[in-house]
Amino acid sequence: MGTKGSFRLCDVVLDDTIGQATPDVEHERAVAIFDLIEENTFEPIGHAGGPYRLHISLLDSKLVFAIRTEAGEAVATHILSLTPFRRIVKDYFLICESYYQAIRSATPSQIEAIDMGRRGIHNEGSQTLMDRLSGKIRFDFDTARRLFTLVCVLYWRG
Repeated sequence: MGTKGSFRLCDVVLDDTIGQATPDVEHERAVAIFDLIEENTFEPIGHAGGPYRLHISLLDSKLVFAIRTEAGEAVATHILSLTPFRRIVKDYFLICESYYQAIRSATPSQIEAIDMGRRGIHNEGSQTLMDRLSGKIRFDFDTARRLFTLVCVLYWRG
């Protein structure tokens, strides 16, 4: 234990008490979980090593990251206020709606411009997530991006 390869997620579960979202949002969730499990860096500060299982849920308008080892041993639970994410998530969903509409009717350059804006807002949310978990969990930016996608899906469904 404790090798760099053990500081990763082997499973990610979104709280299943929340209903289905739109097909586009469900697709984003499935892709984010697949990509996250395929490649990630995830190191709960002060823990010897995983791999880890992450359960993401909402509780009283707060974001809950419950971390366990692959064997099921509790590692840590981090509860974050959603307040710093509200504007970012709202903006992200507005631009995603524009993006999905644009795919159906806009020119390639219009789609590209909307997509650049979407990525910019997504990056801002990813950085906010990294900042909020700083000193608790260490992860790289690609992992943060995929986790932020899942936060958005939970938020949208919640």
